[in-house]
Amino acid sequence: MLFLTEMWERFSYYGMRALLVIYLVNAQGYDRANALALYATYTGLVYLSPLMGGYLADRYLGKRKAILVGGFTMALGHFAMAFPAFLHLALGLLIIGNGFFKPNIGSLLGSLYRENDPRRDGGFTFFYMGVNTGAFLAPLIAGTLGEKVGWHYGFAAAGVGMCCGLLQFVLGQKKLGNAGFIGDKTSLDKTDWLHILLISGGMIPLVLAVLSLWSMIGPVWSGFIFPVKMAIVLAIFAVLWFSNKPKENVEKLTTEEWHRIIAIFIMGFFVIFFWMGFEQAGGTLSLFADKQTDRHVGGWEIPTSYFQAINPLGIVLLGPIMAFIWTRNAQSRFSLPTPVKMAIGMIILGLGFVVMAMAQGKADVSGTVGPQWLFFVYLLHTIGELCLSPVGLSMVTKLAPARVGALMLGVWYLANAAANTLAGFLEEILKGSSFPLFGFLVVSSIGAGIVLLMITPLLKKLMHGKA
Repeated sequence: MLFLTEMWERFSYYGMRALLVIYLVNAQGYDRANALALYATYTGLVYLSPLMGGYLADRYLGKRKAILVGGFTMALGHFAMAFPAFLHLALGLLIIGNGFFKPNIGSLLGSLYRENDPRRDGGFTFFYMGVNTGAFLAPLIAGTLGEKVGWHYGFAAAGVGMCCGLLQFVLGQKKLGNAGFIGDKTSLDKTDWLHILLISGGMIPLVLAVLSLWSMIGPVWSGFIFPVKMAIVLAIFAVLWFSNKPKENVEKLTTEEWHRIIAIFIMGFFVIFFWMGFEQAGGTLSLFADKQTDRHVGGWEIPTSYFQAINPLGIVLLGPIMAFIWTRNAQSRFSLPTPVKMAIGMIILGLGFVVMAMAQGKADVSGTVGPQWLFFVYLLHTIGELCLSPVGLSMVTKLAPARVGALMLGVWYLANAAANTLAGFLEEILKGSSFPLFGFLVVSSIGAGIVLLMITPLLKKLMHGKA
């Protein structure tokens, strides 16, 4: 049930993501730099908002109500994308809705497994296949509608997908028992549904208010360098957390639990380097497919968005194999710790950028290259992702204390927020330097993987055998 819920939600997200940058450039008149900047801001906030969504779920809403609030809010955002005048309102609703949805569905899944259950990594890999089934269908359906029929038909299709995910989750409530509730509740009552609808609808005036304020605070915020921005966000959240959390709950965290939380933060820092490269898919790689790839096969032109279906298709096909490998490896004498699996993923990602750097060099000479170059780039990136992402998600649910489980998934997604923001701005940051974009990503991906391998013994001590 959670597989199908996540499949439809990811269909909506990736359908919109497959179209966003090329829509901004080809239909809204954005130049390359501004389109990538908006993409960076949007995707960065998409992964930052789970920090607050996880906190609100742990403390007030419970995971189930938070998931439904997120789903309804994202559905509103996707349908708003069908109207050009509502672009920024739509993006704001999608950011907030994702914040409620994303950390809580992963945390809800983790709560269904017993501690030290060897099936957990395999279970999360199959869940990850749900993510990528939706991500595979999205460019083919929403992408085709958007590029061939009309941009806003593609965005509306993403909204329909989100509604399907909501329906799946509502109809499957009984399968979850009492998981995802605060207290002893076993089902949603009328008051819960009233809260869900009021909070979801209230996101519209909230986003409009933020957009109005941004005209004043935006120029000031833009003046800060990236590390300062991240420090401000963390400081604000720390103040909110420690000023509202009852003292006795803070004291219940044992030394071992703090060690495990520290391990999550350290590995979260390293995955920034992975996602900074991987998330070029929706930005520079999408523009490379649109402008520098010969997409003609016979008399048919491959839609640009179709290239983004290679990665999820690879995950769906290779996911069961990786799930089997991780499950068998966990039962063997040579079980690989999570940091090693993640480091391998980073190194494979870097090899993908070796191929991409070669493709860019050929395109600079001849104007365009064949589609096989992007195929091999996405294939290597897919293998790297399977080594890192599902096992990393599983690791957080193993290491995080249960009472802050959704919050720690929000912290994990904070790394994605930083990475997505850097992914969109990286080309502009490197402009004028001696580092070509893809060459830089080769070094940053492989280098981070090697360092993570070197500090694995320290991380194993901090994890206390939990991952």
